[in-house]
Formats: sequence, C-alpha cells, structure tokens
Amino acid sequence: MNRSLGVGRLLIAIYGIFALSASARALFQIATKFDEAPLAYSLSAISALVYVFATFALARSGDAWRRRATFAVWFELIGVVSVGGFSLFLPELFDHPSVWSGFGAGYAFIPLLLPVLGLIWLRRQSA
Repeated sequence: MNRSLGVGRLLIAIYGIFALSASARALFQIATKFDEAPLAYSLSAISALVYVFATFALARSGDAWRRRATFAVWFELIGVVSVGGFSLFLPELFDHPSVWSGFGAGYAFIPLLLPVLGLIWLRRQSA
C-alpha cells in the first residue's frame, strides 16, 4: 500500500479548504471593506489565487504539473515569509492583519507549515 498517496490526498484536501476559505474571505473583504485595509485585503486575494492554483496543480499528475505545484508552493512560502517579516518589522503597514501576518500566528502557523509540508511531499514524489 502506498502511504504517500494518502498523504497527498490529505495535502490536496487541506489546500482545497484553504482555497475555498481564502477565496470567500477575499471576496467578502474586497466587496465590503476594501477601503479599510487595501494592502491586507489585496494580499488576501493573492493568497486565494495561490491556494486555488496550488490545489489544482497538486491534484494533477505528471512532471509538468508537479513543477507548477512546486512553483506555486514556493511562491506561497515566500509570500508567508515576506508578509510575516514585514508585519513584524513594519507593523504600520498592517493595521488589519492578513492570514500571513506574523507568519500565520493567528492561524496556528498553518500558513507557514503548509507550504513546507507541501514542498517536502513534492520532493518525495519526484524522487
């Protein structure tokens, strides 16, 4: 029995949940209160797009899709680290925190851990 298949399905399901929740959150924020925090809400929209693309790419098979998934997950990790760092060192930019603020501290650091686990899984799949 291939255990990595189960882990892969779980990873895709988690990304799918993040894609749905981030999309709904971003649409609500942009539609109702974009003027309050345009930077944070724009980042929410970008994160939604990244999660949707990563979910789709992870669910597909083949080397080309694995490369696309790897790119999306790296992009996500760089975003989490960048926004996390900026939110710590320049908190005035984030009057209204985003999911990635503080490296995802308000979300049990899942936004930071998820791409790390995704990259580990992708690396093992390519070996």
